[in-house]
Amino acid sequence: MTINCKGTLIDLSMPKIMGILNVTPDSFYDGGHYQNKMAIVSQVKTMTDQGATFIDVGGYSSRPDADDVSVDEELHRVIPIIELILNEYPDTLISIDTFRSEVAKQAVANGACMVNDISAGLLDDNMLETVAALHVPYIMMHMRGNPKTMQNLTDYDNLVKDILFYFPERITKARQLGIVDLIIDPGFGFAKTIEQNYELLNKLELLKMTDLPILAGLSRKSMIYKTLNFSAEDALNGTTVLNTIALQKGANILRVHDVKEAMECIRLTQKLK
Repeated sequence: MTINCKGTLIDLSMPKIMGILNVTPDSFYDGGHYQNKMAIVSQVKTMTDQGATFIDVGGYSSRPDADDVSVDEELHRVIPIIELILNEYPDTLISIDTFRSEVAKQAVANGACMVNDISAGLLDDNMLETVAALHVPYIMMHMRGNPKTMQNLTDYDNLVKDILFYFPERITKARQLGIVDLIIDPGFGFAKTIEQNYELLNKLELLKMTDLPILAGLSRKSMIYKTLNFSAEDALNGTTVLNTIALQKGANILRVHDVKEAMECIRLTQKLK
């Protein structure tokens, strides 16, 4: 189970870490933390030294009720950061976290090697064709609506069944356009209640029937800190617990804020195999 990033085959049969680098002022956990060059360079070095294979750069907060920003503003946030990272660390494998085809296109032109789309192409009709033309791996996530509306769209007859129908349809469209390397993300916290998130995690192994790598993005999310009645700042231990469960159920990539602890999860769970 491999993906091609800049000519390098990444083997996802051994789980990998995607470190989160939000360059937005309003992300739910680390918004505003990385607004200067030294902080960004330092954080990227820390994450890669600790074992991150990918760095996921995002300039549009997808937390519930996040403010909309223009394409130009998103580009203004992410392109200089991609250039900065690759100038300091040329071998960094950067994923661009965006649902906009123009941002994806320009990010890859400036050195990103993967597109991470929370909407699986449903918020931009040009996204799938753009990714196909870029010849990069594509992460497609399950959600309903958009960040403004998604938390009002949690009425499912059967959540897991809905997701198992959703992905084959999106995968087929991507394959028809020529996208080779696909990764699926069940979208914890996106158009799902806390109870639904745990139902999804409990049945995560069912997504393996797609025969595609699975990305789990559980890091410090409200399904952890609201359940335990504290804040995202205190949710590292809970994140570790849920990351461990996700790995045992077949996750191939953990998208996290805290790389060191996630790598420890991988090393320890691998001892069980």
